[in-house]
Amino acid sequence: MKRSVPAFVAALVTWVLVASLFNRALRYVLEGYALAEPAMTFTLGMMFARLIVGAVSSLAAGAVIGWIAPNSRRTPWIFAVLLLAAFIPEHVRLWRLFPVWYHLTFLLTLVPLVILGSLTTRMRLPKRGLLVSPES
Repeated sequence: MKRSVPAFVAALVTWVLVASLFNRALRYVLEGYALAEPAMTFTLGMMFARLIVGAVSSLAAGAVIGWIAPNSRRTPWIFAVLLLAAFIPEHVRLWRLFPVWYHLTFLLTLVPLVILGSLTTRMRLPKRGLLVSPES
């Protein structure tokens, strides 16, 4: 329990940092991205890139939670649900700018990706080559 709060805060910082760094990279890597960003007039490829950034950020945030608070089963769920709750109003605001599949893909994958990320750092690969959890 005492690791849950630092894990939550670190996960939030991680999500924002990873998303910001990858978004900045998109501006340099994808031609036209920087021009499309202010008006959010993204091409299909740009939208997929943005979804990948969100997925990587969610996985990383979950991994941080699993690393800092490996015995906490609630913290990744609380973080994921609150992250989803924070993004719903933003996606409602931007609803007309993106196709429905984009919003649904982003919103419906947030929770599972955070949980998956938290599980990856809880799993250990012993010498026998079997995946086991720390509780085993």
